Amino acid sequence: MKDKTIHTMRTLGLGFLEPLVRLFAGEEPKKNGLALVRGTLLPLLSILVFILVWHLGATALYNKEAEARIEKARTEQGDEAAAAMADCIASGDISCQPNTLPSPKQVYAAYISLWKDHLNITDKKREFREKVADTNAERAEQGLDPITYTGRPSFVDQIGTSLKTVAAGFLLALVIAVPIGIIIGLSDVLRNSFNWLIQILKPVSPVVWLLLVFMVVKTLITDPQMDKSFIISAISVGLCAMWATLVNTSLGVSSVDKDYINVAKVLKLGVGKKIFKIILPASFPLIFTGLRITVSVAWMVLIAIELLAQSPGLGSFVWEEFQNGASDSNAKIIVAMFIIGIIGFLLDRIMLTVQQLMTFQKA
Repeated sequence: MKDKTIHTMRTLGLGFLEPLVRLFAGEEPKKNGLALVRGTLLPLLSILVFILVWHLGATALYNKEAEARIEKARTEQGDEAAAAMADCIASGDISCQPNTLPSPKQVYAAYISLWKDHLNITDKKREFREKVADTNAERAEQGLDPITYTGRPSFVDQIGTSLKTVAAGFLLALVIAVPIGIIIGLSDVLRNSFNWLIQILKPVSPVVWLLLVFMVVKTLITDPQMDKSFIISAISVGLCAMWATLVNTSLGVSSVDKDYINVAKVLKLGVGKKIFKIILPASFPLIFTGLRITVSVAWMVLIAIELLAQSPGLGSFVWEEFQNGASDSNAKIIVAMFIIGIIGFLLDRIMLTVQQLMTFQKA
């Protein structure tokens, strides 16, 4: 039971909890206790240190900005204005608060605010659906499209949009990169012939890909009902992120042990069976390494692409808050930053778990 639990934890990327399981099993208390401290307690301590340094830095910047505002008021309007500015800042009045790096407390308050806003919007959506339920039923009988909620999306809705966009872009990268990588990897001639094109296109900026995709999509898709911003974002993400998978697939296929290829020839396997029974299983480790990089790149470029394509995802949220300039806008941007980082980490853990299950190897 213990070994099964440890294996499951390793597969899920929770290997740092292994010493805790071994401690409960009474196995080498001193050794596993030290391993638990190193692997779990020290990282928790580092989080506390990070929050403390963040708080001290935010406080120092706040005080510096406050002093600058008071001094500016004194220089331009005199001592009375400076005293009034100092009193205003001390009172917590939003109109005169320094707009600088938010503290951990302010970021947490912004997170709570965003969550309450999501619950409020969810309630409005439910009320709207209940209100138009009968009307939509009649429209469905007439073959008409239902009336949908057109209010602003919540922060959670925007996270969902970003996840759908990156999933679509990742699938596009997978569909394009793996087959082409296999074809190129099987032939030295093709690999040498197209290597220059891969090396040139691989470092192209996501902004350039977005502009190229926009030119094509706006010409090919003229239906006003289709979500062009989502299509443009997904295709741009896929084209930006697919190169690691393409290169790794080609390298993995070309590196397959020649003995395996000879066995396939002896067994007179067809091209399809040769690829799916010999080449792909032997290439899985490198292919999944490429896929993990592809997911990471896709999630990184997504924010910039959504911002430019005006897709209602996290990129749009960050830009709107930056443009908004409200008292809690900076704090909301920091919340988005942490959410983006956490989701990126979870996506990588998911890919690592799938890689271990598919290849039976540690990445």
